Amino acid sequence: MDQDPGTHGNRTMLYFLAGIAAGATVALLTAPQSGRETRRKLKRVKDDVSDRAARVGAAIEEAYRRATEAGKKGFVHTLNGTSARTRTVHKSNH
Repeated sequence: MDQDPGTHGNRTMLYFLAGIAAGATVALLTAPQSGRETRRKLKRVKDDVSDRAARVGAAIEEAYRRATEAGKKGFVHTLNGTSARTRTVHKSNH
C-alpha cells in the first residue's frame, strides 16, 4: 500500500460527486420540459457541482493539514511528557 492516505477519501468523494451529477442529469433529461429549459437547468447543475467539487477539495486539504499539525503537536507533547517523567525518576533515584 504505497498510496497516499488521502487518495482513498478523494477518490470516494469524486465518485460521490459524479453520482450526484449523473443522477441530476438523468432526472433533468427525463422531466417533461422544453429542450431550452433542460439545457439551462443542466448548466446550472454543472456549475453548482463544479463549485462544490472545488470547495470539497480545498476542505479536504485543510482538514488533512490540520490533522497532520495536530498529530505532530501531540507527538512532540508525548515525547516531552515522557522525557520529563524520565528526568523526575532519575532525580529521585540519585
